[in-house]
Amino acid sequence: MSAPIDHGGGVTAAAAAFGGRPQDWLDLSTGINPCPVALPEIPTSAWHRLPDSYLVDAARRAARDYYGSGDTLPLPVPGTQSVIQLLPRLLRQGSPFAMTDDKIAMADDRVAVTDDRVAVTDDRVAVTDDRIAVVSPTYGEYARAFASAGFVVDAVDDIAAVGGQHRLAVVVNPNNPDGRIWPAEALAALHDRLKAANGLLVVDEAFGDTDPALSLAARAQELPNLIIFRSFGKFFGLAGLRLGFAIARQDILACFEDWLGPWAVSGPALSLAASLLRSDMAVIRRCLDDRSAALQAALGTAGLRIKGGTTLFTLVADRRASDIYTHLCRHHILVRKFDYAPDWLRFGLTPDPAADNRLGAALQGFER
Repeated sequence: MSAPIDHGGGVTAAAAAFGGRPQDWLDLSTGINPCPVALPEIPTSAWHRLPDSYLVDAARRAARDYYGSGDTLPLPVPGTQSVIQLLPRLLRQGSPFAMTDDKIAMADDRVAVTDDRVAVTDDRVAVTDDRIAVVSPTYGEYARAFASAGFVVDAVDDIAAVGGQHRLAVVVNPNNPDGRIWPAEALAALHDRLKAANGLLVVDEAFGDTDPALSLAARAQELPNLIIFRSFGKFFGLAGLRLGFAIARQDILACFEDWLGPWAVSGPALSLAASLLRSDMAVIRRCLDDRSAALQAALGTAGLRIKGGTTLFTLVADRRASDIYTHLCRHHILVRKFDYAPDWLRFGLTPDPAADNRLGAALQGFER
C-alpha cells in the first residue's frame, strides 16, 4: 500500500489528541468558504427519483454560462478525485492518447505521495515509455493516480520544465498551497507544446472562482488537448456536496461519463448546482474578500510572514511553524502543516469577527 495522502480537515483526530469537542474547534485547515451560501429549495422529486437527464442538462447549461465555456457543456462529476483516477485510463485510449499494455510496467506499493507534494523517485517506479509532469508542490492525488498505474511522474517546479517527453502535464491554477498563478496565455502556449507531441494539459482550477480572469474555460473549444477541472464546494462553502465539473472536448467528456456510469452525481447536487451557478456571485466574492482581509490582518498583527495564497487561504512561512501549529491546537484551532515544508502553515478563512478575535488572541499568546 502507498502512503496515505494527508489533507486538511481532520478535526476529530485533532480533538482526540488535544482535547475538546470537534464541533467546538475552529477549523482553518481547509480552503473552503467558511460562510456557506443559503440553500435554494430542492424539489422533492430530486430526492425521490433517480437523477433524470433534465437535471443533468440544467446543471450543465448553468455551468457553461457560469464558467463561460462557450459551446462546451461542462460535465458534472462526483468530486475532482473521481476523474483524477480516470486520467491514466484516458492516456491508454485510442490515438492520440494510445498507450499499449506492453509499454506499461506497474509500480509497486513503495511509491510515496503526500498531499501538496509529489514524492516519486525513479527507483520506486517502474519505467514506462511515457512520463507525466506535475507542477509541484501541489495536490498529491495526481501523482498517486499515475504512479499507481505505472507511469513515471516528474515533479517540476514550473511550466517551463515540462518537456517533449511528457505525455500529460498537470497545473493547478491558482496553485495549492502557495497560490502561484500562471497567465492564461502561458498555459495556452504550454498546451500547444504538449499538443504537438500528442500530449494533454490538465489545469485544475479548484480555486479559480475568486479570479475568473485566470480561467481557460472560454478557450476550451480552441484548445482541444486541454482538460479543466473545477470545484463547486470550495467557493460556495458546500464541500460536503462532493461536486465538481470537467471541461474538455466532447470525446474526452464522453469517456469520463461512460467510466463514471449512470447517476454519478445525485439529483439534489445537480439541482443545487443549477440554481446556485445562476445566483449573485458578487455577494459571495465580497464576503470572501472581507474574510480574507480579516485573516491577513490577524496574521500580520502576529508578525507572521505571508508567503502566498488565494482569497480562500493564506500560506505563511515561519521557522517555528511546528510550535505555532501545536500552540494553536492547544487552543483548539486547526491549521494545515506540511511534512515537506516544515516552516509552512496554511490558514483557511475565519467565518466571522468572533473567530478573528479568537485566532488573534491565540497567536498573540504564542511565545516567540
